[in-house]
Amino acid sequence: MAANKLVALWNHPAGPKTIHFWAPTFKWGISIANIADFSKPPEKISYPQQLAVTATGVIWSRYSMVITPVCLLSSFRER
Repeated sequence: MAANKLVALWNHPAGPKTIHFWAPTFKWGISIANIADFSKPPEKISYPQQLAVTATGVIWSRYSMVITPVCLLSSFRER
């Protein structure tokens, strides 16, 4: 049963074989690394990292206004 769920996840239209899975994964990685900077003194903050956080925030903000969301629950109910 667990194997069937893993196969379904793997073959899902927004699964690990697509950018729809990996882009948010890497965005979360950047955000978690940014949280680690909270405890650093200001002179040790990574400016390239802050630029990456800002750039990805702007890109995702724009992207969120352009995409058409898909209800994943409806695709699970059809099975």
